[in-house]
Amino acid sequence: MIRRRHLLAASAAALAAPHIANAQAARTVKMGSLRLIHSMTPHFYQRFAPAGLTIEIITFDSPTDGKNAVVTGSVACGGFGIAAATLGAAAGEPVVVVGAFCNKGMGVVSKAGGPLRALADLRGKRIGIWPGSTQEVFILERLRESGMSVRDITPVRVPFGEMHAMLSRGDIDAYVGAEPGPGLSISSGVGQLVEYPYGTAMGGLNMIFGTSEDLIKNDPALVRTMLNIHRQASEYMKANPAEVAEATVRILGAPRAAVQQALGAGNVEYIWKLDDTVLRQSRTYAEQMLQLRQIRRLPNFDTFLNPSFSNAIATA
Repeated sequence: MIRRRHLLAASAAALAAPHIANAQAARTVKMGSLRLIHSMTPHFYQRFAPAGLTIEIITFDSPTDGKNAVVTGSVACGGFGIAAATLGAAAGEPVVVVGAFCNKGMGVVSKAGGPLRALADLRGKRIGIWPGSTQEVFILERLRESGMSVRDITPVRVPFGEMHAMLSRGDIDAYVGAEPGPGLSISSGVGQLVEYPYGTAMGGLNMIFGTSEDLIKNDPALVRTMLNIHRQASEYMKANPAEVAEATVRILGAPRAAVQQALGAGNVEYIWKLDDTVLRQSRTYAEQMLQLRQIRRLPNFDTFLNPSFSNAIATA
């Protein structure tokens, strides 16, 4: 469900993409984003948009809703979790990954001062998990690597935005969250870090830049333009973390201490290129989902993962 629409005012034109720099009618393009610190990149797009192009940000609370908006054409492109993208592609939906978006941004957090300090300590405990999320796949794999499975814990269905409050009240013993949730719990003294679950073959893979088969077919120039804007915004954000923190506090209303904790710990990694590492991790991720029976078949990787736009921008 679309919860709100945030229209950024156009600023001075910068670094116009050459293939749409020719005189062209003013155009507004909708970009899907999540209400998370690792989905802040679109909020920096407008400063890098060519003259005449306005980026309208459509904010979602659910990665699945963000993916669905891309599939239905409600937005041209979107940033959402690799889990939602893989679920859609495996079901035959025309979602295509053309770029990377943000790595990491996860955290396994338990009650501060409590006995849950390592993954093995979660056995028999109530663990907040959002079903169908990237975080779910990561924690299930980490449990397997630790000699456990989901049957060794009591999973509790909890949206990311409610995990901190439920941990604070004692409704759950720990959670597998998305920033700025872990940062909030740690900085406020409510929670303690169990681990950042990046030790698997999937690395820190989290969010991807997706679009639809239809847009690639009908307007490939726009796809390349949007990904090029995403590249410039991502590189700018990496070089200006203080500005990212300010924007996150202002736009998301996130507590400053939580944002600073997440960024200061290096738990948010803004990226754009669909390189060999991301491609390999994406395939590994899909295979993991298949083993967990979260999907019935693997996606058609020839159409699902399309690095051609990323490669063209990288070599331009």
